Amino acid sequence: MKIVTWNINSVRLRLNLLKTLAEITNPDIICLQETKASDEFFPQDEIKKIGYKHIAFSGEKSYNGVAILSKHPIRNIFSSNFYNNDKRHISATIEDIEIHNFYIPAGGDEPDIVTNPKFKHKLDYIKLIQNWFLDNRSKNDKIILLGDLNIAPHANDVWSSSQLKNVVSHTAIERELLLTLQNSFEFIDSGRHFTNMNEKLYSWWSYRNKDWEKSNRGRRLDHIWVSSPLKDQLKNISILKEARKWDRPSDHVPFILDL
Repeated sequence: MKIVTWNINSVRLRLNLLKTLAEITNPDIICLQETKASDEFFPQDEIKKIGYKHIAFSGEKSYNGVAILSKHPIRNIFSSNFYNNDKRHISATIEDIEIHNFYIPAGGDEPDIVTNPKFKHKLDYIKLIQNWFLDNRSKNDKIILLGDLNIAPHANDVWSSSQLKNVVSHTAIERELLLTLQNSFEFIDSGRHFTNMNEKLYSWWSYRNKDWEKSNRGRRLDHIWVSSPLKDQLKNISILKEARKWDRPSDHVPFILDL
């Protein structure tokens, strides 16, 4: 089984890129974030023509939005409003695996919960996710947690840990909270399972950096975690960096896990 997570940054605007992704990588499951489409305008018919006949989505106009596209039947679809009414989570069971697709809040510009409500929102959201899993699921369940988690937790998940230590997405409090969430449920981070901690690993390059490929100032904001019962099924990961060079690309690139 091949699973992709990708912050597409508007599913309608980049429908042609979704088709390209499907043709190049041929995944069984594609999980999207920032679909930016209310449910009545989600392009179900076009996606089914690409080959994904089973679709779960939860969206809102112009902001947020998540979706799970599958070649295999899906069941037990639900989304949780962990905070406010933002459409940031959707879950579905495929085969015997429960997939949770998240778009964690970006958190604004200032890493201060007093002056920046968006940053407080982000931190609270992560805590709510952790509590939900501990209260509602078992570590023995086959679960995949993935998506744009908007945090680069390790030093080599960013181009310069020292220069970004006070930048939202790599602050100490965010990194600690994300790793606490991961460890509380004994999730395995597939990215670092296959990539040495000493190696750089990115999935996002800013739109602001016009010469992004040469400077390579990236961050790893996109993740796929698996619960312990799936550890022995981990086969391979890849990051489709070439997608950042596509016409009108997302600033995120697809992250792929083979089970």
